[in-house]
Amino acid sequence: MRTKGSIVCIGGVNVDRKARLLVPFELGTSHPVVSTQTAGGVARNIAENIGRLGQNVALLSVVGGDHDGQWLIDATSPYVDTRMVTRIPEANTGAYTAVLDERGEMVLALADMAIYDTVRNEWLKQRWLKFGPISAVVLDTNFPTDVISWVIEQCRQDRLPLCVVTVSVPKVKRLPTVLSGVTWLVTNQAEAMALAGKRRLDDAIESLFRLGVENIVITRGAEGVVYATRKGERGAIAAPVVKVADATGAGDAFAAGFLYGVLNGHMVEDACRLGISNAALTLQTAETVNPALTEQRLRAAYEQYFHEGGES
Repeated sequence: MRTKGSIVCIGGVNVDRKARLLVPFELGTSHPVVSTQTAGGVARNIAENIGRLGQNVALLSVVGGDHDGQWLIDATSPYVDTRMVTRIPEANTGAYTAVLDERGEMVLALADMAIYDTVRNEWLKQRWLKFGPISAVVLDTNFPTDVISWVIEQCRQDRLPLCVVTVSVPKVKRLPTVLSGVTWLVTNQAEAMALAGKRRLDDAIESLFRLGVENIVITRGAEGVVYATRKGERGAIAAPVVKVADATGAGDAFAAGFLYGVLNGHMVEDACRLGISNAALTLQTAETVNPALTEQRLRAAYEQYFHEGGES
């Protein structure tokens, strides 16, 4: 099943470097680790997931003129149209370095993302006009506030479905105070409450609706997902218990599976189940994006977790 136009993903393209501890973490001492390097970045990860799920997808981002930048383009191109990824010779490609504990959970993450602060509205406008038909837009919060605001307003004017995926608590502050035009907001609990300025999740959801968001999906790690829509649909879905190899990229996999669902006619609740299924597949691999992901694999996981002895 393919969408008619391209799904355009706008945001981060990074090198992910991960060091997984072989012993429990202790401050002030060295630890033996196993190190890996993978292609990452929220927008890039979502784009690759979507591409592996058989959808037409394009990526709009920036990388440096270094070896890492070309490596990322080469790694992403088999699944994603990367012609709108611009190389900036004087900049370093974005880098994300994570230290994971022996269970695969994050202990510490370091982000070198200065390249995204060089992005300006004019650069984005020039490339926007070069896209053909667009079926939906995915926007992460790596770019500066004015760029993020321009994309949201452009999608509102063009009546394009827009999914905003938050990146971190600090970067959630880059979102404008008016979010009319955001069809789906995919965020985690801490980021949702930071954006809304509330301490209770229910209050945060109501506040986000007042800002203009149409549908809100809040991920809560092992506790699953909470969703709410302007039409009054609300619920919580538990996550299946899986053996975690590496938690990196699971949130991006959820967003991609969710989008795959809503763009192919599923209601928000069922799209959340597809997102959870895709996140579970990613949790069980050491890669940021599951290298074996296909539509068939996702559908099989969905059946396994939510129909074969799971939810009815």
